[in-house]
Amino acid sequence: MLIVVTGPPGAGKSSYIRAHAKPVDIVIDLDLMALAMAGPGADHHAHHPALLRVVHRARQAAIHEAERHLDTVDVYLIHTMPQAKARAHYKRLNARIVTVDPGEAIVRQRVRDMRQPAMEAVVTRWYRDRRKGGSRPVTRQASRTW
Repeated sequence: MLIVVTGPPGAGKSSYIRAHAKPVDIVIDLDLMALAMAGPGADHHAHHPALLRVVHRARQAAIHEAERHLDTVDVYLIHTMPQAKARAHYKRLNARIVTVDPGEAIVRQRVRDMRQPAMEAVVTRWYRDRRKGGSRPVTRQASRTW
């Protein structure tokens, strides 16, 4: 099964996956992929544009291949803000969508504490889209207690 994990930056998407995925499952997490491809000591969330380009292409290839194995393993895919085309694709694959959202105040504090200032704009866009009828939360619990 494909499990698409959405939510704003800092919501706890990776923590959700660590709490739910089994060792045999496939996890496609852009940040983890970037860390695996970056040099020693690289920042966990601030990636060079060239690295991001390589990682985005690798992510697409990983998604394409992982979709071929949905009958034998669970695939966890972090997709912060899937647009309509991606949501339709996930629906065709009978994906389960999990939205991790511990609340805007918590997310904003985490972003201030742990992320680059540019992520504030992504948080704003995520919540604006949600208020307009985008993804609805599946969980509102604090992610760090999983």
